[in-house]
Amino acid sequence: MATRDGVERRRVDLLAVAVGLLLFAPAAVVASSGAVGDLEAAVFRAINGLPEALFPIANAAQFLGVLAIGPLVAVVALIARRPRLAVAALVVTGLKLLAERIVWELVTRERPGTSTPDAIVRGHTPTAGVSFVSGHVVLVTGLAWVAQPYLRGRWKVIPWAVVAAVAFARIYLGAHNPLDVVGGFGVGLMIGGLTNLALGVPSAQGRGVPTRD
Repeated sequence: MATRDGVERRRVDLLAVAVGLLLFAPAAVVASSGAVGDLEAAVFRAINGLPEALFPIANAAQFLGVLAIGPLVAVVALIARRPRLAVAALVVTGLKLLAERIVWELVTRERPGTSTPDAIVRGHTPTAGVSFVSGHVVLVTGLAWVAQPYLRGRWKVIPWAVVAAVAFARIYLGAHNPLDVVGGFGVGLMIGGLTNLALGVPSAQGRGVPTRD
């Protein structure tokens, strides 16, 4: 529903929260055993075992999910005169830090270097520590969701291409198992949806998009 200041709260954001929960909850239940099942291990090895030639690309892609990206998006949003998006990016960053710590208290599973036999751990990727959920994927998914209402046309694809690249990179590098990424995607959707519900997003008229009478 749009308000007089050109801001709306969308049902699709509530849907994002629900879908995120539906993705996170079963992934968390399975991962809480600490073990990696045969199917998940097979998916991990299919990605993790890809050629070494992909390492420079994957290693660069993972940096799109580091914590500094949230404040960087906020700065870009301010330059583009999108203060609401700037606030949303900072809120997503803060909620990411809070959410992953809550999850770590509920689910304990080690990284592939410890939990998955024959895992290939590339670069400076840690071999020990809590693996569920992927904080990189949480952050980029949340940012993608809050940024999408401000983008038009083909530009809407770019944030989700970043999410896919980061998710792939974290598995390929041996940082996370697939359910860590699925759980992170779910948490990111919940964070993005809740942030938009709290702050609102520009309505179609506020974005200058033509509407039918």
